[in-house]
Amino acid sequence: MASKRSIPRKSRYSGIGGQAVLEGIMMKNKDKYAVAVRRPDGGISVDVDNYQGILQGNGLKEIPFIRGIFNFIDSLVLGMKCLNFSASFYEEEESTDQKAKNQTVEKLLSALITCFAIVLALGIFVVLPYYLTSLLKDSLRNQSLMAIIEGVMRIVIFILYVCGISVMKDIRRLYRYHGAEHKCINCIERGRPLTVQNVMRSSRLHKRCGTSFIFFVLLVSIVLFFFIRVENPVARVGVRILLMPVVAGISYEIIRLAGRSDNIFVQIISAPGMAIQRMTTKEPDESMVEVAIAAVEAVFDWKQYLHDKFGYEIEKPEEMSADDL
Repeated sequence: MASKRSIPRKSRYSGIGGQAVLEGIMMKNKDKYAVAVRRPDGGISVDVDNYQGILQGNGLKEIPFIRGIFNFIDSLVLGMKCLNFSASFYEEEESTDQKAKNQTVEKLLSALITCFAIVLALGIFVVLPYYLTSLLKDSLRNQSLMAIIEGVMRIVIFILYVCGISVMKDIRRLYRYHGAEHKCINCIERGRPLTVQNVMRSSRLHKRCGTSFIFFVLLVSIVLFFFIRVENPVARVGVRILLMPVVAGISYEIIRLAGRSDNIFVQIISAPGMAIQRMTTKEPDESMVEVAIAAVEAVFDWKQYLHDKFGYEIEKPEEMSADDL
């Protein structure tokens, strides 16, 4: 059982992160990741592997503002790989030869889908807001105001997109697993033993969430595009697209800071992203939390973490009282 010392309420950075997949959770700790999936028969399958990224061992991945670009690409690649793994449990039984052929096709499709997703995202969140704002150019002559309106439109489109896809049954269920992922990380980082009851009582909102990252991307783009002026309309769109890696790099540093600090400034800038997370995460049930815990335990020694960060031993997991939460 845990030491009788009171458990600190201030969160401590753990370094683990993850994402929701089809009927499961992916958790990543450094180069090691695990995908836990609830199978159709009710059991849980866990796949553990290493992923070192597209620039394995390259010093560029350690340079501030540049590392965010490659971390974003890595998250897309790994995310698609994990989604394919989770989806494989819900496909019809196939022969070994057919599975091998399908895996080759899936790798090609994953690459194409990732490229298409990036192009689609640029079209919806970069080109579309610019086009809608350009319709106002005859009535609004102030370029600074136009830049602000474009940024606000970008945020509104993102919120409408999140709300729109949430009506889909599969997406709502994905959001519940997303909530389970956050709850597990919050449980650990608040110094609580990783049990189903403790996880269920933890918050489903987390400052290092990808939703918050996207919001920071939108916010940083408003500031950056406000100061960069190009007269030619085509060149203006091109500059916006070319600057997105820069925006992603800056946003990554902001969310990295947010994940390691609890000061009032960080809480203020994190608040809008946390609010949007109320749409992209939903409360999970206990079976979903069990899947999330399985993914965490496959890549992270939370008992050692509680000893190192909070200074107490876990001999036998026990549930925390409501006073400890």
